[in-house]
Amino acid sequence: MSTAQEIENAILKLPSEELAAFRAWFAEFDAAAWDRQFEEDVAAGRLDDLAEEALQDLFEGRCTDL
Repeated sequence: MSTAQEIENAILKLPSEELAAFRAWFAEFDAAAWDRQFEEDVAAGRLDDLAEEALQDLFEGRCTDL
């Protein structure tokens, strides 16, 4: 399987038990990929401006408790 369309077609043919297993695996895979990207962004300083803005809002009283 080398294309997204081939993968999609294969997924459509999965029995419900295998689809559930694939769904669980993919959720973990996707979360791990998101975590890696987030960590890379943090390390590269891409979130520094957002963090600074949030802290400024906090110090200036523009935040509410959840």
